[in-house]
Formats: sequence, C-alpha cells, structure tokens
Amino acid sequence: MGVNLNPDKVCNFNCVYCEVDRVTPPRIRHVDLNLLREELTRLVRFINDGGLARTPKFADAPELALNIRDFAFSGDGEPTMVMNFDACVQVVAEIKRAENLPLAKIVLITDAAGLDKESVQRGLVLMQAHQGEIWAKLDAGTEEYYRLVNRSHIRFSRILENILMTARMRPIVIQTLFLKIRDAMMPRAEVDAYCGRLRNIVEQGGVIREVQAYTVARPTPEAYATRLEPAELEETSRIVREQTGLTVLTYP
Repeated sequence: MGVNLNPDKVCNFNCVYCEVDRVTPPRIRHVDLNLLREELTRLVRFINDGGLARTPKFADAPELALNIRDFAFSGDGEPTMVMNFDACVQVVAEIKRAENLPLAKIVLITDAAGLDKESVQRGLVLMQAHQGEIWAKLDAGTEEYYRLVNRSHIRFSRILENILMTARMRPIVIQTLFLKIRDAMMPRAEVDAYCGRLRNIVEQGGVIREVQAYTVARPTPEAYATRLEPAELEETSRIVREQTGLTVLTYP
C-alpha cells in the first residue's frame, strides 16, 4: 500500500525516467496527519473486509488484494523531504497496531539524499521497531552518470555516504533502474564502477540484503530514455552478481 508523502510533487532528483507530471501545479502542498490517519484507516478496513478483492481489477486474482503486506512511503516525490517524516511513520505504526497488522512492513523507498536528516533518523528508528525496510536508489557508479540520469543538485558522494551510514545500522535494499540513454545501455565501465560502489559499502561494514534491478516501465519525460529488453537487463544483473556476490533480483 503506497503512502504518498509528496502531494506537492517536491523531489531533490529530476530523473530522466520519472513519469511524475511536475508541470501541472499540485492541488495539495502539505501532508495532513489527521487526514492521513483517516484515509489509511478507511482503506485498511476496506481491504480487510474484502472490498478491494471484489473490485473488477482483481477479478482474476482476488487473493492478491486480501492481505496487506506493507505500507510503502513513495509517490510523487522524495518522501524524506517532508518536514515531519517521523510523525508520518508514527501514524502508520499506530494504524498497524490498531488494525492488528503485526506482520505488515513499513517500507521507505528513497533516493537516499535525506537519510541523514534528524526527523528521518527518528523515523527510521520507529520503522525498525515495526518491520521497517529501506529501499535506497542507486542508479550510477560515477558522478558523471549520476548527473546524466538523476540530474540532481545533491552531491553523489552524499548519496553514497548516506547509503553506507544506513546500511551499517540495518540491512538495506538497493534499487537500481537500468536503461538506455539515446539507445545506449549503461557503459561497461560504468557498470564496473557501480559494482565497485556496492562492494565498497559491504567492505566498509554495510549490509545489502539484495539488489532490485529493473527498467523503464512507463512513458518517460525524455524520449531518449528507454527501457532495456529482458535479456539486456538480465545480462547486466549477471555482471553485478558476479562482481559483487550479492543477491540481484531482476524485474523486466
């Protein structure tokens, strides 16, 4: 279940593959905690009562809509940019407890730029007490490629430092989107540099539970950013497995 903490569409990345419409002004700019609690509680009860499983979208596989496996902070921007991230985590944790969902995870899907913020650090501690997981984005091995794909003003070194800091405290998942830029796959030298970043994290005491490798799935704002074929994604994932020894799951 996705929890969108960015109705304002604010993000500190401007990825070439991001499908979020940042041209149309947002109607809502702040997260109302009371509304978050009300909407999430209502939706949880709708799912637990079988309402979602009875909708036409799940007609062929209603069992997929019967159990809430996680609450994922993601959406139209970077969730760690919200000013009260810890309070948002607290709301979800309280709903988990009130609605008797002890096994449901709380997942943060993040670009890692804000993992060093105080409110985020407090939120991560809360998450850890409630089956929390951090899925951190890493789409590059070098500053140059990072600027090409993620187009952020944040230093690449800060992203790497935050991932390492977090992985030293708890196991994390690395999420990587591999794509073609003007019909060219990530250069082999860049793949090697990316693998080197993953090895450095592990060698310096970080724990990477798995790497999730995926590709473009929706229309992109930049026509030159296109998807990999399944065989191309698997070949890149194979290289990452061989060079790092990590578990790499592919999602073509």
